Amino acid sequence: MRIAPVPALPEIRLYAAHPASGLWRLTHQVGQAAEPEEEGTEADEDGPEPQPPYWAYAWAGGAVLARYILDRPESVAGLRVLDLGAGSGLVGIAAAKAGAREVLASEIDRNGVAALGLNAAANSVAITVVGQDITAGPPPPVDVVAAGDLFYGQDLADRVIPFLDRCLAARVNVLIGDPGRAYLPRSRLRLLAEYRVPDVGEAKGAAMKPSGVFSFEPE
Repeated sequence: MRIAPVPALPEIRLYAAHPASGLWRLTHQVGQAAEPEEEGTEADEDGPEPQPPYWAYAWAGGAVLARYILDRPESVAGLRVLDLGAGSGLVGIAAAKAGAREVLASEIDRNGVAALGLNAAANSVAITVVGQDITAGPPPPVDVVAAGDLFYGQDLADRVIPFLDRCLAARVNVLIGDPGRAYLPRSRLRLLAEYRVPDVGEAKGAAMKPSGVFSFEPE
């Protein structure tokens, strides 16, 4: 992986996939370390990388939420923050840089947990990683839950929304960043801000599309 500033977030640097990284192997070898490449089988530096792991990119929902937090540090300053489904840790890193008292990051992929730790260290912030799915239980003792880009699949949305409802019941503020994925609970959202940020899978130089930051509201 290569470390570089995040587009639209120059304050943060992340380790990210590139065509020669070979990270796509991790999506085919679940629970195994990637095997070394045989001579003559290196990936084409200029070619596409098939299905790299989700934590190796900054997704639009995470990017827009991180941008919002950095622009409005009062949203997390002095508070305990959970980065739910953290992936690369982008949102949690932004919260730590904005002055959060404590940052937790939940991430179920063991390679993602490792990448998250590298990204936190690269940005000189402290993040406590919870390496398991926490959506079936009560929220941890936090003040803010930040959910960046978690509504791209029905199964995931069906787990996340009840968890966020339990957060609201526990008087935890919920912030959502999303570019308008298929299973976004639009009727439950109040728009706080909108930014143009790049999205995962878009070609270099593609026009950036607007993504929103929302407050998750009770029914």
